[in-house]
Formats: sequence, structure tokens, C-alpha cells
Amino acid sequence: MSSMHLALYVTETGSHLGGWRHPDARYVRPLDWNFYKDLARKAERAKIDMLFIADKLAIDDIFESSFKPTISWRPVPQHAEPLTLLAALSGATEKIGLAGTVSATYTEPYTAARMLANIDHLSQGRAGWNLVTSVSDGEARNFGKAQHLAHDPRYEKAAEFIVLAKALWDSWESDWEILDKQSGIYGNRDKVHYVDHAGKWFNVKGPLNVPRPPQGHPVLVQAGVSGNFQKIAAENAELIFGVQPSLEKAKEFYRTFKAQVLAVGRDPAHLKVLPGVVPVIGATTKEAQDRARELKDLVLPLAGLTFMSASMNHDLSQYELDQPMPDIYDRITGSKGRFEFVIRKAVSEGMTVAQVGKWYAESHSFFAPVGTATEVATQLAQWYKEQACDGFVVLPPYMPGGADDFLSGVVPELQNMGVFRREYPGTTLRDTLGLPVPRNRHASQV
Repeated sequence: MSSMHLALYVTETGSHLGGWRHPDARYVRPLDWNFYKDLARKAERAKIDMLFIADKLAIDDIFESSFKPTISWRPVPQHAEPLTLLAALSGATEKIGLAGTVSATYTEPYTAARMLANIDHLSQGRAGWNLVTSVSDGEARNFGKAQHLAHDPRYEKAAEFIVLAKALWDSWESDWEILDKQSGIYGNRDKVHYVDHAGKWFNVKGPLNVPRPPQGHPVLVQAGVSGNFQKIAAENAELIFGVQPSLEKAKEFYRTFKAQVLAVGRDPAHLKVLPGVVPVIGATTKEAQDRARELKDLVLPLAGLTFMSASMNHDLSQYELDQPMPDIYDRITGSKGRFEFVIRKAVSEGMTVAQVGKWYAESHSFFAPVGTATEVATQLAQWYKEQACDGFVVLPPYMPGGADDFLSGVVPELQNMGVFRREYPGTTLRDTLGLPVPRNRHASQV
């Protein structure tokens, strides 16, 4: 059997918004290099495919139009600038993939393409990039804008961003070097090309001032579930990070999305579907269940509501905590796709605003298995075998214990079940994911 793929979501505090309060959680000094280095090396020893570093370009300040509730009610991830951190981790690791978030809305393609090319060279072919459109007015205000772009325009901009980034990486052909000391000719000028991109959103002449990355293009990751997301991802992405709360929903999404990939002329095997998973693991079933209850009890509703407000780009403080959650789906201007399930569940079950905030803070509506390492591994293997996914993005509920429990407990069980490899198959992230190196558009036809 082929191997499932596993990515580790890197966070200092854990993904469960009550996780930082758990007795087993350890405080990590912001941007502590030793924490990141040690976590990366543990993940590499477990043969995890890649590290995944998310990003946001503001402190969440949509709830009550202020960042103060965020600071008060939940840990604020320090948001280490992903590409800087990945460059550092490239020297501390050898084979694990290194993927970080880039905003198509607030980043220039030339800058991003250049930095990612550098990371791919420094890591010898292990870079990935998670292209997002960002979500909130808080981010917009940090880049001279009063409001965040609407849903359709920002995805249109992202599509052009992808085209341009790939063109920049292709602006150098791999065999450009001559290095003829006798003649004094260093490089073949016919193997480096202007891009001359003039689009609706970007105008870039090029070429990139960094040679083509070892992987051709760093692996493109995209996160989301909306219709706009699916269209762009089906055409471009090589790995998607999605939200699927149940096996049946995941199977349906996997089937329909792979069909979309095939319909645009791509090999469905060249796009990996990895839903998020927030596992709560114990030495016994009872210990795991007790831990899950403890984590749930430690969640404050306002922790979830401040997070949701920023992700939705809609201020939930305008609703009373004890009133039924209203159907606000059409008022969401931030991340829409992932909240369709949340709003429908809340409205259909008559949940109050406070209940929704508390529930969402537990798993962000990701799949959240509870059990021993064997029990959790069995559920993950079932999803994989029943074609609900190609693997998972693992979001530990608290740190570092949540990550340690998965890496030292669940991974060996998956290996014993024959669904996860024991060694890396090659040296690059494309080798690990079974993805081809993109052909350079300027290369001569053979």
C-alpha cells in the first residue's frame, strides 16, 4: 500500500484554544529557536512529510473593533514570519518538507518568489508555499487599505499571483551555467528570460535574480473549501489543507474534488488532499476521554468568538452570548467556506452564541478523534483506506505534549498498519509527496 502523507502544523501553544491552560502544556517563550528546532527534528525522526507554518498579518481586532479581547482571552500566536523561520529550519533538518504561508493579497509576487526560491536552494529542494488570500480588515489596515478585498476579487488576484510566481521561477533554465574560464563566459544569456507580465493586478518585468529552484517550483499548498478556492486549487494546487469534520463529508469532498482535478486535465494523483485533524491522545481510552473533557472545560467562549470574528471578518460581539446563533453566513466576508458547516450546525441545533464560540474553539471544526494511540491511528487509517483523504495535517491540541503523543505514539502505529512509510523515499519534498518536477516553459521540446 502507498503511504499516507502527514504534515505537522507548527504552533507554540497548540490548536485547541483551551490547550494553553492544560496542566501538561508548557509555556514557550515567543519565537524560541530551540522549540522550533527541537520540534522539527522530532517530526523528521518520525518521517513526517512536512512542517506547516500558518500566518496572519495582524493581531485579530475584529471582535469589539479591538485587539484587547484577543489578548485577554486566548493565546495570540506570535506568528513567526514563516519564510524567515523556514530558512532557519532548513539548516537544522535534512529531509522534512518546509511549507509556509504567503498572502496573495498583501505580498508582492517577485518578493515571495525570490524568498521561496532561496529556501528551496538552501534546503536542497524541500520548500512549499501555502498561498492564502487573507481574511480580515485588520490585515488590510496594516497595508494601507480600509477594507479587505471582497471574496471574488481576492481569489482572482491569487490566481494571477500563482501564474506570475511560476513564470518567475521558470525565467531561469536549469542549464544556464557555462563557467568557461578560458573564454570568460560565465552563463548562457539565452537561458535566462524576461517575464514581461502585465496583468490586472501585477506588472513585473523579471527575470528573477535567483536561479530556478531545485524542485522547479516549490510545492504549492492551498487551504480552504469554498467554491472559489476549489476552482483555483483544482487548476494549480499540489496539496490542499481542508476542513472535513466527518468521514462521510470527507469522502464526498474527496470524490468530487478529485473529479474537478481530472476535469481540468490534471492527474488527480498529483494533488494531495489533507484535511486537518486535532487528536486527543491518552495512554488509555479513559485517560484520553478525561483529557478531552479537561480541554473542553478550559475553553472560554470569548476565546472562540474572537478567533471566529477575525476569520469571518464579522464582529460577533454585536450578539448577546446567551441568544441563539443567528444565520450570518451571508454577512461573512472573510473565510466563507469553512464556516458554512459551522453556521448550519449552530442554527439547526439552536446553539447559543457562547456555545458556538466554545465548541469552535475546541477543534475549529476539524476532525477530532479521542483515544489511545492505537485507536486514533485506526481512525486515521480508516479515512485513508476509504479514500476520504491522502493523509492529514496534524494540529496538536496543546504543546509540546500533544505533538509528542502523536509523533511517538500514533506514527509507529500507522507504520505497523502499513499505511505510513518508515523512511523518506528521496531528498526533496516532491519526492516525499510523489509529485513530478514541473517542466520549464522555456525548455526545448525533446
